[in-house]
Amino acid sequence: MRVEHIAAFSEGDTGGNPAGVVLADRWPADAAMQVLAAEVGYSETAFAVPEAGGWRVRYFAPEQEVPFCGHATIALGAALARQHGDGAFALRLNAAEIGVEGRRDGALYAAALVSPPTRSAPAPAALLDAALALFGYVPDDLDPRLPPALAEAGARHLLLALTSRRRLAEMRYDQAAGAVLMREAGLATISLLHESAPGRFDSRNPFAAGGVYEDPATGAAAAALGGYLRDLGWPHGGAIEILQGEDMGTPCRLHAAISPTPGAGIRVSGTARFLA
Repeated sequence: MRVEHIAAFSEGDTGGNPAGVVLADRWPADAAMQVLAAEVGYSETAFAVPEAGGWRVRYFAPEQEVPFCGHATIALGAALARQHGDGAFALRLNAAEIGVEGRRDGALYAAALVSPPTRSAPAPAALLDAALALFGYVPDDLDPRLPPALAEAGARHLLLALTSRRRLAEMRYDQAAGAVLMREAGLATISLLHESAPGRFDSRNPFAAGGVYEDPATGAAAAALGGYLRDLGWPHGGAIEILQGEDMGTPCRLHAAISPTPGAGIRVSGTARFLA
């Protein structure tokens, strides 16, 4: 299987979250896809096979299959645009049908997806207590304007907004304990956030459930955040920008356009660059 290595949500020609992309004529065995994803070592590798009207897509992290991955979908959009030309491509996931657009933009590619439908709910008290203990946070570290929530847009995330950028930068946790917590709660990531300016969020996303300490850019969490802000009635002006990966030395920039329709998918876009 040939793997394309593509950094999604890059800052121009630097940074971005690397994803593997495999465009295949037929499906490899599940075990073979899982082994390859582990060997590639990125937070996700997307496997896509053509079907009538579009592409069937599955995503594998190093330790498990995941239902949806935003940055790997952006990388897939770039791979499809390079192979088939600029355009929009229909994608069928395990539990949703979405689309991705890709187009060449000089030496880079621009890509955008529309996420699966969104929903959010307050975080259960026991889960919140366990998450605070995992990171060594206390309730006063949380921004009371953005209550802790479970938010979904193809995958489930626990959203924790912090009052301090410093506390976000200091994020540390035990990965083995985090994996147990996230898997038991059915979480893809825990999304830690700080609003640095109106409409702009700094973010870090531990992804222990998939065998990765931290994800440099998380499109699925960006979509989930957009849906959550819409549910909350937060004044987002129709779009938000998310800066992620800076604390890892891998700057990433994500844009999320938020339609007013409750539960509608969120349009998440960014730049992608092919890696040597």
